Amino acid sequence: MVSHCVGRVQATRHLERSVWFGQFRWIHRSRNPPDNAPTLNENDEWLNRLNQNPYSNDDTIQLTSTRNLFKSYKPAKMIDFEIMETNGRYGNNIKITSPLLNFSSMNYLKQLDRQRNKEQLYRQGNFQDTKIICCKSGHGGDGCVSFFRDANRRIGPPDGGDGGHGGSIYIQAVKGLNSLTKLKTRYVAPDGRSGQAGQLDGAKGKDILIKVPVGSTIRWCIDPKLVRDRISQRLSSQLNVSALSVSLRNILKDEEVTLDCIKTDSQISPNIKLSRESYIGPEINSVPKDISPNWIFKDKTLEYHMEKHWFVDLNNKMKQYDRNLLFEERKNDVFPLYGIDLDVDTTGPIRLLKGGQGGLGNMHFLTSMIRNPRFAKKGRPGLECWFLVELKIIADIGLIGFPNAGKSTILNRLSNAKPRIGHWEFTTLTPSIGTVSSGIIGADDTFTVADIPGIVKDAHLDRGMGLDFLKHIERSTCWCFVLSLESKDPLQDFMILIDEVGGIGGVKKREVLVVANKADLTESADTIVRYDRLSQFCNEHNWDILPISALKNHNIDLLVHKMRKCVTTM
Repeated sequence: MVSHCVGRVQATRHLERSVWFGQFRWIHRSRNPPDNAPTLNENDEWLNRLNQNPYSNDDTIQLTSTRNLFKSYKPAKMIDFEIMETNGRYGNNIKITSPLLNFSSMNYLKQLDRQRNKEQLYRQGNFQDTKIICCKSGHGGDGCVSFFRDANRRIGPPDGGDGGHGGSIYIQAVKGLNSLTKLKTRYVAPDGRSGQAGQLDGAKGKDILIKVPVGSTIRWCIDPKLVRDRISQRLSSQLNVSALSVSLRNILKDEEVTLDCIKTDSQISPNIKLSRESYIGPEINSVPKDISPNWIFKDKTLEYHMEKHWFVDLNNKMKQYDRNLLFEERKNDVFPLYGIDLDVDTTGPIRLLKGGQGGLGNMHFLTSMIRNPRFAKKGRPGLECWFLVELKIIADIGLIGFPNAGKSTILNRLSNAKPRIGHWEFTTLTPSIGTVSSGIIGADDTFTVADIPGIVKDAHLDRGMGLDFLKHIERSTCWCFVLSLESKDPLQDFMILIDEVGGIGGVKKREVLVVANKADLTESADTIVRYDRLSQFCNEHNWDILPISALKNHNIDLLVHKMRKCVTTM
């Protein structure tokens, strides 16, 4: 009795030391074990409560629909999918199929031609609007098997601490960034440290925060290496770049991806189930099915413990504990099928992947039946996923036109932006944004204008780099179509541009301004006829049109005024 009291006093001292280091966890009364320095009675009560847990049915873990953790964010991209299977008691667990095109990036696959990729990166400079990143959250640290010792006692009560939780991966949209160039290819959060003697918990793995520009979209995707391996044989005979692009799109449309999803409470978008690895270790395969594979044994073997009725009883209770962890993981380890759109700066970080839970130390297994627990629990594994990050430029006005129509010159005249200007087609290869001040209302009366690379016919079918360019005008409230009067048929050019951006119906949803550039090149009768036909078409649709000469700075002040009016109208 005296020795037991001495042991309790010493345990209290160790508890005070653990308070000094600040290594405590919050108590969750329902399913979580008692906090540090648990008593024998507290452990017994906790283990007995596990049998009363409402999540005791295997089917229950899978039938419960997850809450929509990302409901405050807009979907990044609506995709088509087909439900193949519905299971669970309420039909909330579904298996879907969707084209591989929805979970990959044409940009990355086109980079199979490394030489072409190097030339393109050189011409793009520091701008990058598409990036595939691999994110991995940390594993939970293992629990510790340890016993208190002092000068008068060789082996005292168990005092093995819990493992620390693994680091999580967060993402946040912030102002001031305008490219994805600084994003790494891989983000790995540190693992939690193992527990220590003296009831000390292991250190938590450090969380990782990924900062992206406002206007970025995040979507779950498949490892690009696996995608390349899947289609490399079908592309081996095609060397032409344009043929390569067409073949890639056709293959990605034909290939189907099967995913396990779960419906959300909002029913807007199903969530993709993210799967954690099984417990790590070569001994896992040798563990019988009726024994939990996440035990850590010290001195005694697994076979020894399997023969003890008290361990079999404990193991059955801890199976329920593992099920509780699995239930919580399945509620949290999800990501929207449609992705998330970070079109505004986020108020705080958004968790993409949660780190693994730390394992329990042997201090939790001191019970009325077990006085010297020489075992602990392993930490839970982390998550590893690939995400496709795309940047869609946010600007009030988007300049739309064919290559060499004069968009870059216009932006140069309007603002302090310095886009690349030349007398050849496709001079602009990356979007540029300029800030324009009207100079009428005041210094704060500004708006932004985006110059995207020139559009070609069939750009909406991804000809050239069409889809890569078109996405940058999706957020603009006003579209400014730039047409060159040097063209043989500016009206026909205008009709093609309208078709490429979604047709008349899509264009009428926005404010439209038509700019007839290069009006100074010639004053021939043919040029006047071209402008009159263009002007008549614009009047039929109530669109404003303005002839200018960006090169000679003619009508630029009037253009600024009309752009200001276009922005304030929306």
